[in-house]
Amino acid sequence: MPTRRDFIKLGSTGVAGVLAAQSLAPRADAANPARYPVVTVAPIKDVGPGAAIVFAYPDAGSPAILLRLAEPATNGVGPARDIVAFSTLCTHKGCPVVFKPERKMFICPCHWSTFDPAKGGALIIGQASQQLPQIELRVTNGVVEAVGVSGLIYGRHTNLV
Repeated sequence: MPTRRDFIKLGSTGVAGVLAAQSLAPRADAANPARYPVVTVAPIKDVGPGAAIVFAYPDAGSPAILLRLAEPATNGVGPARDIVAFSTLCTHKGCPVVFKPERKMFICPCHWSTFDPAKGGALIIGQASQQLPQIELRVTNGVVEAVGVSGLIYGRHTNLV
């Protein structure tokens, strides 16, 4: 029968092994960034005031929407910094959120979590505990492109699968 000392030694060795394995695992950081795909969403000339363009990012199983708001937005692109995009999966239970232009908010029809696209998808009210993941955009040669994701898409351990 192992003694208490043997148990502690064995447990300490196991913890040390796990920590060593984590330190050797590849990570997404400044030296080794995640490799998000670059996806063309739309020509900027086609993104008029009030536009809502549905697309998928970073893969076909990740619904997203690009919006042109009536005001500059956090991380917005374009001349007025008013073009943004978000995952449309609620961070509470993964229900598809809907943009309500009259309220200027995303609303989840399942549990009524409400998110503000002008403020980086910030949670305003509801049962969600995180903001909506924002799709990082850039404009290249007159084309709006998706290039990354800030935040974790619902139901995933990583955004890149």
